[in-house]
Amino acid sequence: MDTVELPVVVGVDGSDAASDALDWAAELAGRRGLPLRVVHASLWERYEGYIPGTSADRPAERLHSEAVLATAAERAGRRVPALKVMTDLAADDAVTALLRAGQSAEALVVGSRGRGEFASLLLGSVGLGIAARALCPVVVVRGRPENVRGGMNRVAVGIAERERPGDQEPAPPSAAVAFALREARLRGGELEAVHAWRCAGPEDHGAREGHGRREERRGRENPGGREEHGAHEGQGTREAHTRRAAELLDETLGGASAAGLPPVPVAHRPVEGSARKALLDASAHADLLVVGARRRQGHFGMQLGLVNHAVLHHARCPVAVVPVS
Repeated sequence: MDTVELPVVVGVDGSDAASDALDWAAELAGRRGLPLRVVHASLWERYEGYIPGTSADRPAERLHSEAVLATAAERAGRRVPALKVMTDLAADDAVTALLRAGQSAEALVVGSRGRGEFASLLLGSVGLGIAARALCPVVVVRGRPENVRGGMNRVAVGIAERERPGDQEPAPPSAAVAFALREARLRGGELEAVHAWRCAGPEDHGAREGHGRREERRGRENPGGREEHGAHEGQGTREAHTRRAAELLDETLGGASAAGLPPVPVAHRPVEGSARKALLDASAHADLLVVGARRRQGHFGMQLGLVNHAVLHHARCPVAVVPVS
C-alpha cells in the first residue's frame, strides 16, 4: 500500500512575515520531498456566499485573496524549482483554517506576525494560537535574517528531564528530538542538545532556611569550618548536577541511536541556569530551535508553558513546537 504524502502547510496573508514563512516552508518541503500547501484564510467568503464567475463581477476582497495565493505559489516555485505547490482559499478565520489544515500535515509554518498585528506584539495571535493547539509540529518563522536564511549550520533542541528516571533501557527519542535530528541531517549540519539545570530552585527555599539555621549553629561551635564545609558541599552538588545533565543528554541521544535514526554530529550542552536563558542563548547561533510541548490531559491543545512562550516571543531563530505525547 502506498503511503500518503502529507504536505507542509504554510499560512500566507500578503505580509512580509508571511513571505518569510513561505520561503522557509518551501525549503522544508523541498528538503523532505513533500508537496507544499499554501493556505489563505478569508472570512469574507463565509458571509458573502455566492462568488460570480467572471473577474469583472468579482468583489475586490475575492480578487485580493486570489492574488495573494497566486503570488505565493509563484514565489514558492521560484524558491524551490520542481516543488509541487497547492493553494487553498479557506472561508474561515486564520487560526481555524490552519488548524484544520494541520490535521493532515507534516508540519505547519507561520510567520511571527501577520497583517493587522500591532508592531509591538512580539508574536501574533495567529502564530500563538496555532502553536498551542495544532496536532502537528508548528514552525514559527522569526529571528534575525541570518538565522532565518539558515546560515548557522546548526539545529538546537531543548532536552527535558526524562519521565521515568528508573528506566534502565534507553528511552525512545521524543518527537521533538526526532524532528530536530531529521532537520539537522537534511541540512547537513550539527545538532546541539541543550539541557538546563539548577542546584536549587524556589521550591527549596524552606529546606535551605532550615539547613542554614543548622549551619549557623554549627558555625558558632566551629567558626573555622563553616565556610570550608559550605564550599565543598556546593561544589559537590554542582558536580553531581553536571554529571546528571551529561548523562541525560547521553541517554536521550542514545535512545535516538537505538531507534535507528541516522547519526548526525551532536554537541551536548548541559547548562547551569534557567531553561529560558539557555534556549534563548542557543537560538542565537542556530537555524532552528526545537522544543516539545506536552498535551494537557482533558484539554484541547498543548501546554506551552513559560519556557516555550519565552522562546516563541524572543528567540533569534525560527522555533519548532513539536507535540509530545
